[in-house]
Amino acid sequence: MSVLYYPDCEYRTAITSTSDIRPKNRNIAYRGHDIQVLSQRSTYEEVCYLLLFGTLPDAGELQDFSNNLAESRELPAESGEIFKQRSPKAHLMDVLQTAMAFLGIVDPEAKDNSKKALLRKAVRTIAKLPTVIAASYRISQRQEPISPMRQFGHARNFLYMLSGYGPDEDAVTALDAVFILYAERESGVSSLAARVAASSFTDYHSAITAEIGSLKRRQHGAANEEALRRLLEIKETGRAEEWIRLALAGKERIMGFGQGVHKQGDARARIMKKLSKRLADQMGDNGRHTLCEKIEEIMLREKGLRCNLDLYAGQILHMLGVPTGLCAPIFAAGRVAGWSAHIIAQIEKNRFISPPLRLSRP
Repeated sequence: MSVLYYPDCEYRTAITSTSDIRPKNRNIAYRGHDIQVLSQRSTYEEVCYLLLFGTLPDAGELQDFSNNLAESRELPAESGEIFKQRSPKAHLMDVLQTAMAFLGIVDPEAKDNSKKALLRKAVRTIAKLPTVIAASYRISQRQEPISPMRQFGHARNFLYMLSGYGPDEDAVTALDAVFILYAERESGVSSLAARVAASSFTDYHSAITAEIGSLKRRQHGAANEEALRRLLEIKETGRAEEWIRLALAGKERIMGFGQGVHKQGDARARIMKKLSKRLADQMGDNGRHTLCEKIEEIMLREKGLRCNLDLYAGQILHMLGVPTGLCAPIFAAGRVAGWSAHIIAQIEKNRFISPPLRLSRP
């Protein structure tokens, strides 16, 4: 456990320095860079470089890094059979786990835990995960997968592989921001899973597989999917009050609200909200955005809970034409950069993580 010092607080403890929450304004920073600035001025590729290498890239470094990503997007030919064999009831997160394990089997550096090899594997995984998501989804819809385009950036390429159409700039900018906001959170469950798995000196792909497993239920990565399903169920702002009252009376968990370290508000949620409003205005359809605002108002009044980024994230992805079942996988596609940074840091300066064993008497 390291101690990190900041000018606006005496000290705080953290597992790593990949991200932190600034106490004064509750903003989040990646490697010391404010996430609000990153989401407005940087691309996901730049943020990946920052998380993996510790600094923002210059123009040459960014070009080389982007080229490496573009050259690594293609999947092994055999992976198509894995997607075709999935059960119709299988969640796509289960497919991601299987695909990641398969990529570990065929990776020529699978057993190499040197830092350089880990960085190369991280780049390949960041590049391939969107291809896995798009290809497996299209196959599940009885459509042919679409090969990635090397000349496209990360967000544009994913939207193209999903639909076959060249997305407009507003859609690309929005998805890029979503990827950035999801890229890292060191106190998340999946980040802890990364640390625990890596502390056993397992291989990179096994650690990523463990993280995906910790992500797929509604309490974590699938919260954006559950929040969106609720929005689609409520439909109209006028129904929000009664729906939430009945849900709370039935002790239901309202997804998209509450997060331990963000009690005074999640900076990422504020950014997502602005992004949702801008997209809704551009599309001329403010219905679901207004519904989100109404639910936010009711939950703050009734439970004192502020929304987290998942409430508006699902709404944004829906506006971008992303199927509801892909919300959690997109979380994974963004967070894989942060996961990789945690795995590399843990293996480089390893200390085995073992929780205390507590036995209860019969």
